[in-house]
Amino acid sequence: MTRKKIVIIVLVVAVLGAVAFVNLRFTRASGVEVAAEKVEKRDLEAIVSASGKIQPKRSVNISADTMGRVVNLAVNEGDQVKKDQYLLQIDPRSARTRVTSNEASLAAARSQLQQFQASVESTKSAVQLAADTLKRQQDLWSRGLTTKEALDRAQNDVRMRDSDLRAQQQQIETQQKRINQELATLESARYDLSKVRIESPIDGIVTRRNIEEGEMVVIGTMNNAGTVLLTIADMSVIEAEVEVDETDIPSLALRQKAKITIDAMPDKTFTGSVTEIGNSPIQATGAAGQQATNFKVVVTVDGEIPEVRPGFTCTAEITTATRQKALAVPIQAMAVREMVVDKDGKIVRETQTDAKRPRRRPAAAATGTNGTELPPGQSRKELEGVFVVRNGLAEFVAVKTGIAGDKHFEVLSGLAEADLVVTGPFANVRNLQDQGPVRIQEPAGTRR
Repeated sequence: MTRKKIVIIVLVVAVLGAVAFVNLRFTRASGVEVAAEKVEKRDLEAIVSASGKIQPKRSVNISADTMGRVVNLAVNEGDQVKKDQYLLQIDPRSARTRVTSNEASLAAARSQLQQFQASVESTKSAVQLAADTLKRQQDLWSRGLTTKEALDRAQNDVRMRDSDLRAQQQQIETQQKRINQELATLESARYDLSKVRIESPIDGIVTRRNIEEGEMVVIGTMNNAGTVLLTIADMSVIEAEVEVDETDIPSLALRQKAKITIDAMPDKTFTGSVTEIGNSPIQATGAAGQQATNFKVVVTVDGEIPEVRPGFTCTAEITTATRQKALAVPIQAMAVREMVVDKDGKIVRETQTDAKRPRRRPAAAATGTNGTELPPGQSRKELEGVFVVRNGLAEFVAVKTGIAGDKHFEVLSGLAEADLVVTGPFANVRNLQDQGPVRIQEPAGTRR
């Protein structure tokens, strides 16, 4: 080979190398600029957040059991009360009058019973006297010393006295029943009298007072509720009743820990645990098609909160799951793409030869969603995954995720620690395709 040919070959190789280098630099320079983050192990918490109201675990509405006018009101709204403490009184005159009347009726019935008992004793004596007379007449008759008329008269007298005795004994039984009835009526009247004095059934705070001294109260009926005079709440055990969306209910369980914040106390956070999960959705008052389906969840707050009041707005953050040192990927890195998969569900990547090969439209049964022909056993499927930066290209990798933390998903499969995944910007990631060229953004402040 001559020197001239050797020089020509070297020049050709140099030109081709220069062209390849320029093409590579151009390709890299033309790649999509993206932000990326390494996959790392993190501590994750899955949290369900819901808002609601603070309520006492035990609250009692006090209503009147008897109708009348309030004559003495001893408490105000906000007062602390103890069990059996006097609260108010309804005018007792009508109830007291009924008690007095029933006591008099009972006394009269007992007096009449004593009269009946005295009559029975007298009748018993008469019965004994008639029996003795009959015996003497029978003795005289046996000796022929009396008449048949006298004997018959003695026998009739005994039967009459026996009949009178049974009648009077029946009167005593009837009177005893009447006395029992009077006793029941008197007991009912005394109970009605006791109801005019209303005492606190629990320890707590008067959270509502709907009555003023001098006002009339009415009792409830089948169709009309009675007057609610007072509401007393036991604030020693406080609950946060929150509304949780139906999609979060399957992840909730009893005794899960929660953090509660109260709008009226913005600088404080309280702990608690789930004690009740509703089985039926909350009935919405509006149109069914415009309302979300929520369930009531009760979180019991640990300890007492002296400043809290029923009805305060609150937010509960319930921890449904935790993971220690779990492989985690940023939430914004997750994307959904339609990919070609084989019969085992693995992604089939397009080779350079396939990319240059002209495509044709075969029969509908053998085409994918974009009309390209797919080999037997392959299909198109939407997959959830991330774009991993490898050799300047964004490679789409299907990822199986676990719990969702505040900013990261738990990775169950598909990624390895230190993999570099694309996290943004959203406008660039939205149009990013598998095997597309990318350029990693330099951190702010490092560019010259």
